[in-house]
Amino acid sequence: MKMRGHAESMAGRRSVINWIITAALTVVSLFYIYPIILILLNSLKDELAISTTRAFELPTAETFVGLSNYIYGITQMNFLSSFGYSLFITVSSVVLILLCCSMCAWYITRVNGPLSKAMYYMCVFSMVVPFQMVMFTLSKTADTLKLNNPFNICVIYLGFGAGLAVFMFTGFMKSMPLEIEEAAMIDGCGPLGIFFKVVMPILKPTTISTAILETMWVWNDYLLPTLVLDIKKYRTIPMSIQYFRGSYGSVQMGPMMACIMITILPVIILYLVCQKYIIEGVVAGAVKG
Repeated sequence: MKMRGHAESMAGRRSVINWIITAALTVVSLFYIYPIILILLNSLKDELAISTTRAFELPTAETFVGLSNYIYGITQMNFLSSFGYSLFITVSSVVLILLCCSMCAWYITRVNGPLSKAMYYMCVFSMVVPFQMVMFTLSKTADTLKLNNPFNICVIYLGFGAGLAVFMFTGFMKSMPLEIEEAAMIDGCGPLGIFFKVVMPILKPTTISTAILETMWVWNDYLLPTLVLDIKKYRTIPMSIQYFRGSYGSVQMGPMMACIMITILPVIILYLVCQKYIIEGVVAGAVKG
């Protein structure tokens, strides 16, 4: 009876501790969600309300302007064109990163030699190199190699995104049994067949998590497109939002908030839908092997 009472007491303490942790994490999550809510509320107000202390209040009949900020931001600032450029750059860059880096990680894990080890350490080392160290050289190189347009900038993103992608793919592939690939080879599969029919389906959790992380980075990137692309011809969404600044330092806060809300909404939806794959992929790539 004493053991049973002690066990019940311990279970009650764990329950209380779990409730306290849940409450604390809920409060912390509210601090992260608050800026998004504030942007949403201000995107529905007029300029005067946003520029005063009323920016932290709920919209009222006096300050509420409906969807006029959204309409102005989309029509007057050529936002749809920027959305198209951002979407194309993001999709092409992420697809290229996933394809090339998964193949590179497969080579590194299956060909155990000095070259493969050197490739792996170079990719990992690239993650700790600050972008500011290479941005001026990058700008000149991109102009020389004609990479300064939305159709070729994916090559630059491949170089900067390869470090994280190769690291995650390699960590997961080290745990994959080689016997599966050997069985496919006996059945007549070539290297490409083994990779696309056997390896890639197993890599699904890591592939999805890597794709989401790279998508969030490319979609929200401002500095690299600004340095590489011709601003007069091509503008991504972060670049267009910057142009809501007018003369003498004035800022059109209403349309800017509306366009920021449109920008972050696809990423939030993508993250919520694929959240479980992010956790699975990160844990598999970081722990296994």
